[in-house]
Amino acid sequence: MSQATMAPRVTGSPARARIGRSLVRPILMLGGIAVVIVGVAYYWLTGGRIVSIDDAYVRAAKEIIATDVSGIVASVPVHEGQRVKQGDVLLRLDPKPFEIALAGATANRNGMVSTLNAMKLEYQRMLRDVDVKQAQMESDQASYERYAGLIKSGGVTRADYDNARFLLMADKQSIGALKVAAAVQLARLGGDPDVDVTTMADYLQAQARVDEAKRQLDHTVIHAPFSGIVTQVETVQPGMYLAAATAAFGLVSTDNVWIEANPKETELTNVKAGDPVNVTIDTYPGLTWKAEVQAIAPNSGSEFSVLPAQNTSGNWVKVVQRIPVRIKIEHKDGDPDLRAGMSVIADIDTGHHRTWHDLF
Repeated sequence: MSQATMAPRVTGSPARARIGRSLVRPILMLGGIAVVIVGVAYYWLTGGRIVSIDDAYVRAAKEIIATDVSGIVASVPVHEGQRVKQGDVLLRLDPKPFEIALAGATANRNGMVSTLNAMKLEYQRMLRDVDVKQAQMESDQASYERYAGLIKSGGVTRADYDNARFLLMADKQSIGALKVAAAVQLARLGGDPDVDVTTMADYLQAQARVDEAKRQLDHTVIHAPFSGIVTQVETVQPGMYLAAATAAFGLVSTDNVWIEANPKETELTNVKAGDPVNVTIDTYPGLTWKAEVQAIAPNSGSEFSVLPAQNTSGNWVKVVQRIPVRIKIEHKDGDPDLRAGMSVIADIDTGHHRTWHDLF
């Protein structure tokens, strides 16, 4: 048998290979497209639940420590960065001038009580004067009537009769004047001769001055309005004069701390109060705090700005606004300190799941 008859037959193999290669390419292309479509569809259906906000910061209640009275600083029993509790003494002014003012106001009030009681006694004396003058007038009335009966018979002279008549007229005028004076005094007593002097206007004014002097004395000692950390204490030193309403130093709360996030308005579609939030803080990488949405502001951040984002000139450009969201954070014992102004990333779990109907 020759070699030509012994060789295998391979006729048609290159053609089948070319057909196979031509089928693989479109299958791979269509498969890749299908995989991308499925992946995008899966991502879209499972996405939209978590709203991640990086424009968020730690906020805390803070107070500028000041007093509404002026005085010399006596002592500052706190130092920079010290933790204080609500009610702790932060600053004292020299109380001596205020103690003197309180003593003067108290003496004035006590003197006013004596004066008002004297007015009540004076009114009673005026009433007695009216009674005395009334008795005198009755006596003069009797004399006048007797003289009037004798004048016709010549028993008294015309001069005696006139004197009796004028004396009676003077008595009546004196009684009227005394009654007017008594009425004026009674008006000063508020129309009540037995009035409680502690209810009278003059006493209340004197008592108000005592209360104001006491209030100012109390305000020479500044107490912490809440627990927190004091800062910028070195700006106030004993011996310096501190004017009323002048900032002494600051107090930042350690208890009343929250997160202020500023998401875009387009991210708030499904966000609502009570949604759980995972909070991470740039200062403490790897740590996560549990929190929840406490409130969503009724306005955008620009609504209360000096120049709101509005333009009616015709050259209007739409800008996506940001709506402040307040997030309540759980700060447990042993957690690192959260300081006002720290940068935060807040991931809000809206619990929303997309469906195919959302596409139509």
